[in-house]
Amino acid sequence: MTAMRVLQSEWTKIRSVRSTLWTLILAFVVTLALGSLISIVSRNTFTELSADEKASFDATYISFSGMALGQLAMIVFGVLVVSSEYSTNTIRVSLAAVPRRAAFLFSKVTAASGLAFLVGFVTSFVAFFLGQSLLGEYRVSLGDTGVLRAVLGGGLYMGLIAMFSMGAAAMLRSPTLSLGILMPFFFIISSILGALDATRKVGQYLPDQAGGHVMQVVTPPDDTAPYGPWGGLAIMAGWVAAALIGGYLVLRRRDA
Repeated sequence: MTAMRVLQSEWTKIRSVRSTLWTLILAFVVTLALGSLISIVSRNTFTELSADEKASFDATYISFSGMALGQLAMIVFGVLVVSSEYSTNTIRVSLAAVPRRAAFLFSKVTAASGLAFLVGFVTSFVAFFLGQSLLGEYRVSLGDTGVLRAVLGGGLYMGLIAMFSMGAAAMLRSPTLSLGILMPFFFIISSILGALDATRKVGQYLPDQAGGHVMQVVTPPDDTAPYGPWGGLAIMAGWVAAALIGGYLVLRRRDA
């Protein structure tokens, strides 16, 4: 089977499973809903902020507040795309049809990543424009310094989160185990490591902590990260590459 045929078959699998597509819709809806709510609250409480808080007010980043939850739906999408075949034992049929495991895995990742990045960019741009409209007089425009980079970075961040989840799921080979590790890690553990003084230097190199910098236009006063927006995204891309390579090595060395 040619590489194009493998890619087409993986695209057909993704389109035919409704649960995976619903996770992308959920990522879009949750990100917009929470981002809109926080934008409204930020507008109504802006006058109560101190002078320092007003100076570090990042209207762009507030638009992306919903991505903290939206990324969880992208994680579910990435995990289900790769590991659902293990839970149904159809992985044996798939590997029998496509014995070249690199072609099998990376065709699946390519097809799913294309969809994840598309949804990520749409979500990022809609979240930005909706959030700015709700911020009223405190809004910024797409042409302001650093704003377009942050909006594009939001789309890249969402897509990379899905790709990292695909690599992790390929290593763990179980949707339950994958979600049981990734969900608490990104929702709780990473936030705690990044917030505590004792672990902040470690936490700032985790994929979500590093990659999230690309969505910031105003650097927070307590940010001590030794990298910029694109540097943080490069660190996140490194995590993604490591996860996918690990997933490929596991797939190559272990039977289905």
